[in-house]
Amino acid sequence: MALDVEQLYRTYGPMVLRRCRRLLRDEAQALDAMQDTFVQVVRNQGRLDGTAPSSLLFRLATNVCLNKLRTARRKPEDADDELVLSIAHGLDEDARAQAASMLRRLFSDAPESSATIAVLHLLDGMTHDEVAAEVGLSVSGVRKRLRTLSARLEKLNEGGA
Repeated sequence: MALDVEQLYRTYGPMVLRRCRRLLRDEAQALDAMQDTFVQVVRNQGRLDGTAPSSLLFRLATNVCLNKLRTARRKPEDADDELVLSIAHGLDEDARAQAASMLRRLFSDAPESSATIAVLHLLDGMTHDEVAAEVGLSVSGVRKRLRTLSARLEKLNEGGA
């Protein structure tokens, strides 16, 4: 099934822009990221599954924004940006490495949608109902995924696998 990119843009463009604004916290970068998201759709149109367009676009927008943040961290535009980024990302490399390791272990055996559920609920503050609608699960399915992640995190914190 071919994707109608123009219709996707009209329908989901505002949602994608909100996501980009939330992650990038800069209007100009958010607008660029939104456009980049739809460029990705156009480039990969033949390979994309259009059955859950909001989830697809949300995931693509998140990845585009994360890539922009990584690039900005590696190549700050000026010295002030570098200072702000170093403060924002903290100076404790060990703590960041430990957190990254914990997240890799937490999500290693979990479905990819579990990470999306966790971000939507815990970071974005969406309700269980909103998360369920976004990822295409029931509310009880969302609760179960969050409970499973919570129990796994508790086990990891206790030193278990």
